[in-house]
Amino acid sequence: MAATLLPLLLFLAAAAANPAPASACFSSIFSFGDSISDTGNYLISCGATPDPVGQSPYGQTFFHRPTGRCSDGRLIVDFLAQALGLPLVPPYLSGETSPEGANFAVAGCTALDNDFFRSLGLEISWRNYSLGVQMEWFQQLLPSIFSSSSECRNLMADSLFLVGEIGGNDYCHSLLQGRAVEEVKAFVPDVISAISSAITELIRLGARTLVVPGGVTFGCLPILLDHFRSKDAGDYEPETGCLKFLNRFSEHHNELLLRELNQIRQANPDATIIYADYYNAMVAIYRNPRRYGFSRSPLVACCGGGGQYNFNASALCGDEAVTACRDPAEHISWDGMHFTEAGYRAVTSELLGRWTEPSLAQICPQIDANFLQGIHASIFKSLGHE
Repeated sequence: MAATLLPLLLFLAAAAANPAPASACFSSIFSFGDSISDTGNYLISCGATPDPVGQSPYGQTFFHRPTGRCSDGRLIVDFLAQALGLPLVPPYLSGETSPEGANFAVAGCTALDNDFFRSLGLEISWRNYSLGVQMEWFQQLLPSIFSSSSECRNLMADSLFLVGEIGGNDYCHSLLQGRAVEEVKAFVPDVISAISSAITELIRLGARTLVVPGGVTFGCLPILLDHFRSKDAGDYEPETGCLKFLNRFSEHHNELLLRELNQIRQANPDATIIYADYYNAMVAIYRNPRRYGFSRSPLVACCGGGGQYNFNASALCGDEAVTACRDPAEHISWDGMHFTEAGYRAVTSELLGRWTEPSLAQICPQIDANFLQGIHASIFKSLGHE
């Protein structure tokens, strides 16, 4: 890991030496989380070991090559960076130098460390790049980079921190290994505690603006819809076709997270903690997909190995002989586990419009109006209007 530390030290030093223009809201973005935010760390960690996310058609829409993003193109963190007038945030493990931040998120990672899941008797198939490990990556560099604590705190105060989404894999790994919902629900407070600890530590180090996403719509993900298929129509939401019990689980996680964020706000009045309501932003899209340009079933993946939801655990997107749909922009789901670029664009539009509390757009009036118009225009055009 030491080999990856020096380049990051260098670009953080550059950030301190070359602050962003006064008109910018933030000089840097630092991102933590899982595959929803990972811009390449997981793929880099695989080394020479092949992985589907490193194969075509991943990345085909925007980058025209696989980048390690679990999508056909950009993610929410990419759209946020562009809206803020900053470059796309490089993955920490790449060693790329940039004065505008770093992304520590790793696909498949959990909020809790692997020892917790071993104690439950789960089979560990993922590397231990938990939220705690990501925080260690970040903290290890700080004492080595600045000549004074004030210099460090200035960079922290001028940066935007995206803490999540994370926790979804803690639940999904457990549910997919046959653990009962009530058993998994019992450790939601542990997940919230891990997120809370990371937020509190970042504030202690000098962070002043943090975006904390809630959990996603688990009940609408093709991987879980396929795994928990039911013959009882009453198990599904009539408005969306999503599984009720999984979306109620998401709501439970978010209720506890919001309660914890309010306590952190009270204890840290100088910090701005923005709750990004991924869940309700996604629900809005699932309930009216055509409004956002999605002409295909919102619960069917673009790239997959067949079945009711075009998800097959034995034939994943990126595997040989598995092909993608002709136009990913017609679909919300990319590979059954993650969104298409169009899906993430629609979520970002909702977040910047109404689903952040307090409003990120109001906190940062300098958000690139042209970029926001571009987001809305691309959705509007996809509806067949000019």
